[in-house]
Amino acid sequence: MNNINLNIDPKVFLPKFRPLVEDYNHRYEIYWGGRGSGKTKFIIQKLLLKGLKEQRSVLLMRKETNKLKDSLWKDLLRVISEWHLTEYFEYNRSELRIQCTLNGSEFKCLGLDDSEKIKGYSEASDIFLDEVTAFTVEDFEQIDGTLRSTKYNLPLQLIMAFNPVSRANWVYEYFCFDINKVPDNTLISHSTYLDNKYLDDSYIQRMNQLKEKNFNRWKIEALGEWVTLGKLVYTDWEVQDFDYHDYLEDSELCCGLDFGFATDPTALVCSLVTKEQIFIFKEKVVKGWTNDKIAKMLKKEGLEKSIIIADSAEPKSIEELKRAGIRRIKPSKKGPDSIRNGIQKIQQYKLIVHSSCENVIKELENYSYQKDKQSGEYINKPIDDFNHCLDALRYSIQVIDNHKRIGTFNKSTIGL
Repeated sequence: MNNINLNIDPKVFLPKFRPLVEDYNHRYEIYWGGRGSGKTKFIIQKLLLKGLKEQRSVLLMRKETNKLKDSLWKDLLRVISEWHLTEYFEYNRSELRIQCTLNGSEFKCLGLDDSEKIKGYSEASDIFLDEVTAFTVEDFEQIDGTLRSTKYNLPLQLIMAFNPVSRANWVYEYFCFDINKVPDNTLISHSTYLDNKYLDDSYIQRMNQLKEKNFNRWKIEALGEWVTLGKLVYTDWEVQDFDYHDYLEDSELCCGLDFGFATDPTALVCSLVTKEQIFIFKEKVVKGWTNDKIAKMLKKEGLEKSIIIADSAEPKSIEELKRAGIRRIKPSKKGPDSIRNGIQKIQQYKLIVHSSCENVIKELENYSYQKDKQSGEYINKPIDDFNHCLDALRYSIQVIDNHKRIGTFNKSTIGL
């Protein structure tokens, strides 16, 4: 390696990523965020530098083989050229593979159209999964299992990059984005186009125009936020840090309960409904709770005397809660069109969600209508996902009679 000048100017790395250039302390590194943030180029820079330090066997992967040549392969060649290292590599363009002539490090671009392909690379030292959300969890675990060689000095690493779309993707839960409890062996770095000082003015202008034309798409492309691009069920809502005491007059208290246990959670949602708005101020989302524990929670929240509309699919649970002292709990009314009618009723209001109701916010961002598999058109039927809190909300407003004036309720019913 003495024949290669490795005096690389630190400025070739974006300031956002500079501290991570020689950080090999995590088996998993996840770079996510908006487009144009420079994360893919940085990962290639990091892996190239690592391959110059010692002999490595690096896989650069995408799910689709036909996208490799115009993405990872082109990016790899560009970084080598920018670093003036072209003469130190041999190129096999048909196999999308290069090898360093001085220390034998190899870089291979590989697609995973067929999951069996990865079995032939058990000696890999580093693997980069670009657009990791396109892989399945089974793909990831099979790839991860191949990363086990003991012949390298520097640690083995599996590096991933993606631009988020929906929380329904396996990556969101697998790497604890939801509970914000990242494992010790995992590094997560978020970046946006604002972190990339090398972008030209036309790209910045494009982002500004996109914000005006398609706000949800801008939030994904520019800010790298978790937002669904499907047809959302509820669109007229916003998050505020309001004091619900300000809306106690001329409003109706609505409380709904959606039952769950092991797989699905139990969800409680409370709101104040005025003539034009629903102020969602309380949520409780729990898993594995028995009915006696739910009853204690409802009492603790001051809802023992309140009308609570619960999922009628569990009459036994409703009866047990009544016997435990929640005497005004009632089953929801269900029928062939109850979901659609309940949604349409809520859509008549503007939803104001308190910022503490994180589960409600997540569901509002992702609760979408289904697409017809043949026509590709959206149908008037929502997906059965991201709807536990929203189902509880839908049950709760059954106490509202649209033909009656909303009046003041007794504050003592919520422990005030």
